[in-house]
Order: sequence, then structure tokens, then C-alpha cells
Amino acid sequence: MNKVFAHIAQWVAEQAGRPHSFILAAVIVIFWGASGPLFGFSDTWQLVINTGTTIVTFLMVFLIQNSQNRDTRALHLKLDELIRVTSSAKNSFINLEDHTEQELEALKRSFDDECQAAPPLTTAEDGKPQP
Repeated sequence: MNKVFAHIAQWVAEQAGRPHSFILAAVIVIFWGASGPLFGFSDTWQLVINTGTTIVTFLMVFLIQNSQNRDTRALHLKLDELIRVTSSAKNSFINLEDHTEQELEALKRSFDDECQAAPPLTTAEDGKPQP
């Protein structure tokens, strides 16, 4: 079941980001707007677009979130691997995304302190930073 959902979510997320999906959505809205006079701009006419967009939005939130979670997880794993194989990197940064907000804020403050203590970069005539 998870594999099927992941496959569908990935496919829908890819399709939703393509130009033809936007064009289809725009055509539907234009057709709906043009049909207003035919239906007398009734409450039912308005309810059709409101219900349709609400249902699509509700479902897309879950599908896109699934796709985004998978992409983020893969990105973190790739970064963790780079940290792991880089000798000068701090291995304590692996799985940093699992730390609390307070721990991340403390780490950010320590980075800010290191940046303040570091000598400023100067620029050479060619525009490249110099240590």
C-alpha cells in the first residue's frame, strides 16, 4: 500500500508542476466563469467551483507533502554522507534535522559567534575574496 501511494503521490506531484496542468486548470476556470450567465450565476454554479477546488486542494496537500518529505529525506541523507566522508567536517552534524529547535538555535548562535570572531574577507582586484 505504501509503495502504491508513494508512486501515485510522486506522479501527481510531477504532473501538477507541469505547464499543461496549469493550462488545464485555467481552462476549467475560464469555462466555469463563461458558464455563469447560462446558470444565472446561481449558488449552485458557485458551489461547483468552490467544492471542486476545495477537494483538489485538500488532496494535493497530502500528495505534495508526501513528495516533499521524501525529497527532503533524500537530501538529508546525501548531505549526511558528504559530512561522513569529509575528514574536516563535524560528524555531530549528521542527522541534525532530528535536533530540537533549542539545540539548532544554540548551534546557530555558535556559528554566529565564530563568524564574528573570524577576520573579515578582503576583496582582490579581480573581485575574488581573499583570506
